[in-house]
Amino acid sequence: MSRLHVFDMDGTLLRGTTASLEIARRLGCATDLVRLEESFAAGAVDPFGFASEVCRLWRGLTPRIAQEVFDRAPWIGGLHEVLADIRRRGERSVVVTLSPDFFADRLAAFGVDEVVASRFPPLPLATAPDPAGILTPGGKVTAVDRIRRLQGLDRNSCVAYGDSGSDIPLFHELGHTVAVNATASLRELARFHYDGDDLREAYRLARAHPPTPDPPTSGPAPSLALPSPPFKEPTYP
Repeated sequence: MSRLHVFDMDGTLLRGTTASLEIARRLGCATDLVRLEESFAAGAVDPFGFASEVCRLWRGLTPRIAQEVFDRAPWIGGLHEVLADIRRRGERSVVVTLSPDFFADRLAAFGVDEVVASRFPPLPLATAPDPAGILTPGGKVTAVDRIRRLQGLDRNSCVAYGDSGSDIPLFHELGHTVAVNATASLRELARFHYDGDDLREAYRLARAHPPTPDPPTSGPAPSLALPSPPFKEPTYP
């Protein structure tokens, strides 16, 4: 059976940080960005308000700086190997993130088959974003449903990997989910959870247990918290 592997980016593939925070650090406005992210997490700012404010903060951002930030970002270990194994099996990977497309789209170079992200104006950011292009947590479900239908897959053929509140709607809808270094609320929804710095271990955990049509149970999820081992030839189930 083919599968669609759905990855969140911020906090999941980006270890312990977000694209917005990494950009803000480079531009010297990290304090403002942290306050904005706290307001967003508390529900005081919606996704469009967040996007509009970062456009204002990042007026000095150029394509060269965005690429520099991307290249230096702390990507989780094993990301390239997991994406390569998914493609080798004839399966597909997609990153679905609320972060800007000018950053997330660069993941195609890592081997991601498709990226769904908030659409921002071209760099440098001279105008405010179009509200219709800003992704919401609920929009992640819509995006995944569109992609899986085009691939002729049902929801039971999807595996989602996430870490926080923006992944909650998707984790409610999918039965095969892995919480990666996640918040307590998402761990409660996930079928599995993994804590560590090697995506290969979260991926192995998902592959070792076939998808189930049943919703996640309320009992404790299986977990792994392993060090990052030297990578050898893949032996995934």
